[in-house]
Amino acid sequence: MPFSHDTPPIPRRMRAALLRGHGDASMLDVRDDVPVPRVGPGEVLIRVTAAGVNNTDIAVRTGWYSGSVQRDADAAQALWTGSAMAFPRVQGADACGYIVATGAGVDSARIGERVLVEPIFHYRLPDGGEQFDYFGSECDGAFAEYTLAPSVHAHRVRSMLTDAQLACFPCAWSAAENMIQRARVSAGDRVLVTAASGGVGSAALQLARRRGAEVIAVASYAKAPELAALGFERVIYRESDPLKVLGPDSLDVVIDSAGGPAMKSILQCLSRGGRYAVAGAIAGAEVGIDLRTVYLKDLSILGCTVFPAGLFADLVGYIERGELRPLLAAEYPLEDIAIAQEAFLRKAHIGKIVLSI
Repeated sequence: MPFSHDTPPIPRRMRAALLRGHGDASMLDVRDDVPVPRVGPGEVLIRVTAAGVNNTDIAVRTGWYSGSVQRDADAAQALWTGSAMAFPRVQGADACGYIVATGAGVDSARIGERVLVEPIFHYRLPDGGEQFDYFGSECDGAFAEYTLAPSVHAHRVRSMLTDAQLACFPCAWSAAENMIQRARVSAGDRVLVTAASGGVGSAALQLARRRGAEVIAVASYAKAPELAALGFERVIYRESDPLKVLGPDSLDVVIDSAGGPAMKSILQCLSRGGRYAVAGAIAGAEVGIDLRTVYLKDLSILGCTVFPAGLFADLVGYIERGELRPLLAAEYPLEDIAIAQEAFLRKAHIGKIVLSI
């Protein structure tokens, strides 16, 4: 239930997981003496109740976006935007919580709202350009008892789902919806979703089906039966060759959050004019493809990171109408963030792992 307006005073200190530098999980320091952030103009202060674990958190911690953090030049490009990381940093791109204070220019009537934080903040610059800050990377995020967000990016959500279930949505589901929209998925499309047991993949399965597409999931041999039990039309094994299983010209769209060597084979499965949307490279960032496949079949390859204004509001609408089912794999307390990330990296789960704050 939303907080009442007579909630206890906001404390001066809070629990938070501080990332002290690039490296392994030992660089995460859970403390209870971190200053509560002060709300500024146009912002809201949110008491976080649940936060999802994502590939992005681990990729930023390890410096994966720069390829390596062995050299100063690499560490200086460790964020997904190519900029340097400021330490200490509170990570966490997924936040569900309640507004407890508002800054200048924000209606105080928002206090008590249950909200989801849109994970990419859009800013218009004086020269007409745009700036994009990723929640939990360029600014502090959800792995804390309190966090700040621009009011326009804190979306009220009315739902019977629990806070932990709602925390499954922001990062993974917006990434999946961005690919779905960019690839123009529509009724009757034959859609292949890679890494279908992960947060983005399992979201894409539902979002593609929501549009009336015929959905084929790619998953490991161990996870295929569980995904099939969820009712998706077909599940093929990650270990198999997609071209041999599906055949050429068998797909209209590919929604890929894995990358890796399978891309070459999957491209050959696309029919003429097919669309390949990609938003991840956990199976390998460098792939060898035959460009003749791309241009002779008039294929579109769509890199998808920053989603447009309005997309997250669309997603909240789907949630409020009960059109989506979050797949909550496990919950851990904030103090066990390192254990939660280790479980995440084992990839034995389907859906999302969430921290209770």
